[in-house]
Amino acid sequence: MKKLATYLSFFLLLMFLVFLYGFTTNRNGAKKVKNTVVEFAAGDNNFLTHSMVDKLLIQNNEFVKNQPKRLVDLHFLEANVSANPYVEKTAVFLTVDGVLKTTIKQRTPIARIVDKDKSFYVDKYGVEIPLSTNFSARVPLVLGVREPEEIKELTTLIKTINSNSFFAKEIIAIQRDAQNEYIFTVRSGDYKIIFGELTDASMKFKKLTAFYNKAFKDKTINNYKAINVKYHNQVVCTKQNQDGKQ
Repeated sequence: MKKLATYLSFFLLLMFLVFLYGFTTNRNGAKKVKNTVVEFAAGDNNFLTHSMVDKLLIQNNEFVKNQPKRLVDLHFLEANVSANPYVEKTAVFLTVDGVLKTTIKQRTPIARIVDKDKSFYVDKYGVEIPLSTNFSARVPLVLGVREPEEIKELTTLIKTINSNSFFAKEIIAIQRDAQNEYIFTVRSGDYKIIFGELTDASMKFKKLTAFYNKAFKDKTINNYKAINVKYHNQVVCTKQNQDGKQ
């Protein structure tokens, strides 16, 4: 009998907890979303604004603010925000006090590709990012890159360039020619760098670094119109007024 009473007490307690949980859940779900907050991850990209994100937080043709919490489809809203081409990663969730919070990491452009009549950015994953009236990224301008495999090769090159703080600032434009060779336009002077194909890229940048160190020290960098590092173990230079080698 005592055992039965114990089981009965436990059962009643369990039922009470289930009822309490259901009551609390229903009561909480009936509360309305009292505010929306958008947080952007730290960075220099400003493609999106808070008002632009708010326009993505639409459900059943209505802004989610003041809608009952139980009617808010977080998965739908998160998918809607993720579909924006400027968004790399996002999370949408409700806080205990009824605030709908959206955290966003925007895509980071590494280059701007110009292809015939269109122009767009690409990020480190090779994902296309449309141009924006809100923000203009200071990244190298790229010509001659069209196909996905070419964009993939470009991202590898840009990663190598950006790993060096000097070259990240120095190289302002990249052209890929019909022979699949790369030519750089630079910030420091009116000359081109003939880089060639991406084979032995690391060694080519080492040669270029050594050449720059000497040319800047001697103040001869502006004597050249082309610096060619595509040949093995040498840097071939074309002077502004006459051809020569260094």
